[in-house]
Amino acid sequence: MVLDSQDTSASNLNVTSTFVDRQQWLETQLQLLRNSLRQGQQSLADWNRGQMAVSAVPGAGKSHSLSVAAAIAIAKNQLHSRKQLVIVTYTRSAAANIKSKIRDRLKELKLPPGGFVVHTLHGLALQIANSQKELSGLNLDNVTIMVPTVGHRIIRSAVDRWIAKNPRHYQVLIEGVQFDGEETEKLRRQSVLRTEILPSLTNIAVREAKSSGLLPEDLWEWSKTATDSYQVLAIAAGLYQQYQELMRSRDFVDYDDMILAALRVLDYQPMRVLWQNQVFAVFEDEAQDSSPLQEKLISILAENAFPTSAPNLVRVGDPNQAINSTFTPANPIYFNWFCNDCEQQGNLATMNQAGRSSKIIIDAANFVLHWVNQQTLEKHKTSPVEEVALPFRSQNICLVDSDDPQPEANPHPEGKGLEIKIPDDVYHTVELIEQRAIALLQANPHRSIAILVRENRQGRFIAEKLAHLPKENSIKVYEVGESERYSQIPQEILTLLQFLDRPHSPDNLKSALEVLTQRGLIPAQDLNALATYPEQFLYPSPLQEEQKPSVLQARRYCCNLLRARLELPHYQLIPFLGMTLKYTGGELATVQKLSEKVNLQIAHHSSLKSTIEALEEIVISEKFEGVEEDTGDRYTRNGQITIITMHKAKGLDWDYVFLPFLHDDVLPGELWVPVAARFIGYFTLAEVARAQIRTLMHHKLLLENNKAVANTIPNPVEAWTEAERLKQAEEFRLLYVAMTRAKRLLWISAADLGPFRWSIFRGDRPSKMQKKKPCPALPALIKQFPQCLV
Repeated sequence: MVLDSQDTSASNLNVTSTFVDRQQWLETQLQLLRNSLRQGQQSLADWNRGQMAVSAVPGAGKSHSLSVAAAIAIAKNQLHSRKQLVIVTYTRSAAANIKSKIRDRLKELKLPPGGFVVHTLHGLALQIANSQKELSGLNLDNVTIMVPTVGHRIIRSAVDRWIAKNPRHYQVLIEGVQFDGEETEKLRRQSVLRTEILPSLTNIAVREAKSSGLLPEDLWEWSKTATDSYQVLAIAAGLYQQYQELMRSRDFVDYDDMILAALRVLDYQPMRVLWQNQVFAVFEDEAQDSSPLQEKLISILAENAFPTSAPNLVRVGDPNQAINSTFTPANPIYFNWFCNDCEQQGNLATMNQAGRSSKIIIDAANFVLHWVNQQTLEKHKTSPVEEVALPFRSQNICLVDSDDPQPEANPHPEGKGLEIKIPDDVYHTVELIEQRAIALLQANPHRSIAILVRENRQGRFIAEKLAHLPKENSIKVYEVGESERYSQIPQEILTLLQFLDRPHSPDNLKSALEVLTQRGLIPAQDLNALATYPEQFLYPSPLQEEQKPSVLQARRYCCNLLRARLELPHYQLIPFLGMTLKYTGGELATVQKLSEKVNLQIAHHSSLKSTIEALEEIVISEKFEGVEEDTGDRYTRNGQITIITMHKAKGLDWDYVFLPFLHDDVLPGELWVPVAARFIGYFTLAEVARAQIRTLMHHKLLLENNKAVANTIPNPVEAWTEAERLKQAEEFRLLYVAMTRAKRLLWISAADLGPFRWSIFRGDRPSKMQKKKPCPALPALIKQFPQCLV
């Protein structure tokens, strides 16, 4: 069939008209999508190209606005599989959430669900490293990914090798600040150094240095200018070197190795250009949690292959919610620097409107932010204001507009919205929480409650006291810490089996006693004194002086374990240990699953040795998951009381939030030196090394940006002071995060009486209480909001 020229022209005209109509419709939809955002969020959606920082307050809708901005960028730039927008975040659940939201936006725009990828930072690094195994030096077919902990055998082996190679330096540590040469004290100090001080130093120094892209050689070089008698950086460098050698010899890698492997690939110019040509831009969520190494990786990807302009890099975060420096090398100073640089270029946006909480809760959170900053300035009156490192970035949370589309934005408060209590003691605290929670859920059964605690021990105490609520009031109580303890079960069982295999090893005995102490089965005490001479502890002679009840209780547990080793077949030891440790519910189900897995794995060569080897493999490779009793949105379920730590609560919210036990010794608290380790001085080598490495890394980055700075290493006392300042600043940010989880009611308390230390407190036994000082922010809140003291 042949069409005449008139038909052909009409057909082309129809196609052109359809295309124009489609483009006009799409532009209209994009404008509507952009207009649906709040003012601060619109700045993110308006991003075109270049570098941009977005500082957002809690509840500002970062994930939603990021997904909208991503969809708009994909549509406007017609991105596809060969030129993609890369979104990076920090957890798999956050990545899945953002991916789902972007796909929903693209579906609304009638666009294909492509043109973007969402990765965790480590997932992105792994993909780059695997693309060129020869360049990265990382082949996951031959290596095992592990997360080093203080008690990991790699770290313990690194410590032993360092001691063997540095006997004189080790002797300096043994002598400490004062030493009379007494043999028993020498053995005690050796135990503390080998099992506590040096493993902790190794763990923190390696993590801090490696995540900053530093090698052992860098620490060695810096240590030459140090003046402290212990030469902490030199010790850290030596331990780091031994750690690296052991990791390579055993084909282990950690997560920082994945980032470094990706950077090695990108260091090769052709591969760098290849990757950059596939990346249109990088959007980063939760940017306040980036380490220098992670920031370097995404910055390289965001650069143009043939740079003529700034990188296409958008970083979204909240420096006031940076609460992970205790666990990771993340530091809000890096994102604050990025925000300041972007502000100078006119590329800083602020999302300061939040519809999550009632007005009085927002007012209280804003007050705490400015009060803490003001207290910090008063402590440093003699220093120039610009040189004082403030805990918070000065930005207020603002209410949303009255016509905001968010359902129940800035909801009406429950009661006063903010309630402050001063109970008699911690038992009275739980009674008040119980009464208030029951009343709230009886009136509003479709709403949610959370009790946020600073320490897991506090959560366990509350859960024990509220254990009757499900039966008596049909209110479910969910303690998040209980389910998290499932992941520790393989390590705890392994520790006890290693003790049964070699009971006369001081290290094995001490590790077993630590497990028993953590489970609350024996009282807290000086375990180094017990483990120094295992034979005397386990089988005392009649000539030994009578021991304390706490020592007798610990000995009885250990001897019972050894008796079971003789009386039970080895394949029944794992269930027996689960009963000994008084596991319950899901914990026992996890033990049963673990036992079956191990027995299946050693079926053809069954022995205690092979059981230990199988458990070691499980612990190292993290290939075992506990049995969960609950599924779904178990943290925020309506009609439920969720007991959760403040750290774990970040990113979540509830209608009613209780913050008990806000005492000065817990929040902000102080850095604490264990009595057994004070022969070194009143500081810990690990925290000194952390502060020294961070200070030097900050100096290094400032110099790279042509900013003058004095490149000096703080001595141990100065480093300890800086470490304490950083800890207390983070603790106040943690309080701020906890306060901003509440929608309708924020209930705060600090009891007059509380335990000396929560780590040794048992709520089911008589315990002497001490007078407690409230968190310093609490009296300030009472003064500012006197009507809320009830």
